[in-house]
Amino acid sequence: MDFGVTLQTNPPASRVVELTRRAEELGFGYAWTFDSHILWQEPYVIHSQMLSATERIMVGPFVTNPVSRDPSVTASTFATLNDTFGNRTICGIGRGDSVVRVLGRKPTTLRQLEEAMHVIKELAEGREVDYSGVKVSIPWVSDGKLDVWMAGYGPKALSLVGRKADGFILQLADPVI
Repeated sequence: MDFGVTLQTNPPASRVVELTRRAEELGFGYAWTFDSHILWQEPYVIHSQMLSATERIMVGPFVTNPVSRDPSVTASTFATLNDTFGNRTICGIGRGDSVVRVLGRKPTTLRQLEEAMHVIKELAEGREVDYSGVKVSIPWVSDGKLDVWMAGYGPKALSLVGRKADGFILQLADPVI
């Protein structure tokens, strides 16, 4: 069984990098960070440092969303990190509740989330995809691999997880901690 650790990207970023390095030493398989750019520091910049400081641990957002981040940009970000660090990223994605509500916007619909998951995975793995009626690809991706895990709750979201996601993110917290 694999275990992961979720870290807030509060300053200093060097602390997040050090905790990731330590998590890898202790045998954790995943290091996740929140992706709410108004609430915390930019995760993908920190992800590059987390990946640089480690050798095996998978790194990704817990979770990103297609409202504040265009899926094609998200795909390119993952493809770049994977090209640089050897396919060690994972895309956690959801409707975007925390970040978009802070901005006064509404989370994405499940239909939009499903399309975003498809676009991100296909582009990051080097395949052509129809995105908003236009055929696009990232031509420099040659050996991309990206699992897309979805966060969600409720019967419709869980059905989407089962049909389309590579994994499921269930966020629970111990109220004592």
